[in-house]
Amino acid sequence: MVILSAENLIKIYETPTDRVIALNGISLEINKGDMVAVMGPSGSGKSTLLHILGGIDKPTHGKVYLNGTDINALSDRELALFRNKNIGFVFQFHYLLPEFTSLENVLIPVEIYHRSRNRKEKAIEILERLNLSHRLNHKPSELSGGEQQRVAIARAIINAPSVVLADEPTGNLDSKNTKNVMNILKELNENNSTTVIIATHDRSVAEYCRYILHMEDGRIIDKEFLS
Repeated sequence: MVILSAENLIKIYETPTDRVIALNGISLEINKGDMVAVMGPSGSGKSTLLHILGGIDKPTHGKVYLNGTDINALSDRELALFRNKNIGFVFQFHYLLPEFTSLENVLIPVEIYHRSRNRKEKAIEILERLNLSHRLNHKPSELSGGEQQRVAIARAIINAPSVVLADEPTGNLDSKNTKNVMNILKELNENNSTTVIIATHDRSVAEYCRYILHMEDGRIIDKEFLS
């Protein structure tokens, strides 16, 4: 079953001196439960594609459908609510709020739009699954890079999203923490049927996925299935 699709996505950035075509007519379909890597050189459009699929940015032309909803037809408030419920984001630089503890950072998506009575217990359970029970009350500056990324993953999945989008999630991690993060995402995909899409430069990261979409100059040029 198709959970996420895009039709003829074009993204153009205009500056006073230049015109950059970041995406150049991308159409795709992602099935529920897929785990997909997006690879390509810097500037190929990987991050732009993920941001548009997740509703962080809007295409110049084209449409994105998630669970049958045209996300770009939603108002800003509707999109924020829809995104918070249906999409989890994991970024290379974590984007944790420095003044909040690990637990507080994970609770942010729940606190903003929901009033679940067991939200704190759920957050603690997820952090414990990620081997962070001893870091609940630590702030980001007191965590290692790998620990910060695991907190970011916990924050991304607290609302049990349909889709997790990860933009270079292991880019700043050593090999041990890279394997840890990828095993977590793989477990999430296999145990919860969560659709996971990862933009990466790292072939070893991409090989955790079912297939790789190769990008170049704003286009998908190949779809490589992995055994």
